[in-house]
Amino acid sequence: MCYDSSRGKEGEADTGDGVLNELFEKNRAWSEERRREDPHYFERLSNLQRPQYLWIGCSDSRVPANTITGLEPGEVFVHRNVANLVHPNDLNLLSVLEYAIDVLDVSHVVVCGHYGCGGIRAALDGERHGIIDHWLQPIRDVAEQNKDELDRLPDLTSRLRLVCEMSTRNQVARLERTPIVQWAWKRGRRVRIHGWVYGLSDGLISDLKCSVPALNSTG
Repeated sequence: MCYDSSRGKEGEADTGDGVLNELFEKNRAWSEERRREDPHYFERLSNLQRPQYLWIGCSDSRVPANTITGLEPGEVFVHRNVANLVHPNDLNLLSVLEYAIDVLDVSHVVVCGHYGCGGIRAALDGERHGIIDHWLQPIRDVAEQNKDELDRLPDLTSRLRLVCEMSTRNQVARLERTPIVQWAWKRGRRVRIHGWVYGLSDGLISDLKCSVPALNSTG
């Protein structure tokens, strides 16, 4: 049970500066607008979700999956973490993946990185950042494995962009190797895994052309 003595009257948060109250106000405005446009919107949404996609993206607040894809609530199942990484021992991600495939019956799993990712930069800047250093290790591994190619690039921005793409492809490969995906394919599930990257400067998503068809076939 969570008891918050700082709460004001119903529907408001007593923050002293009104910042959180603004969120409640915007929520009410959004709810009212939805009801005006479609009186049965929330009734339908509360009864069922049937997304075709699982989106594994970065926690960056500038990359909200529904917004940049133009999808409505209920149309994409979302998991986000710093730098959109797939760790084989991440029970959070694995639980989401299993639920998406086995219960929601999604057809596509998308790993979407983004240029300008703070996680990519932190992984490569040589500084100590605390517990997140362990989390970001797969990015450093990818950069080390491709050091010669990266060293040939003219500037840091170009290197960070390429590492972003390389890391996203690596997460697709990691997903492919998970027992959850392998078992789904053995059962004949036509689940495809894709690697995309989003550009903060233009708002566009690019396909990295590293999709893995179910059963490693082209069908």
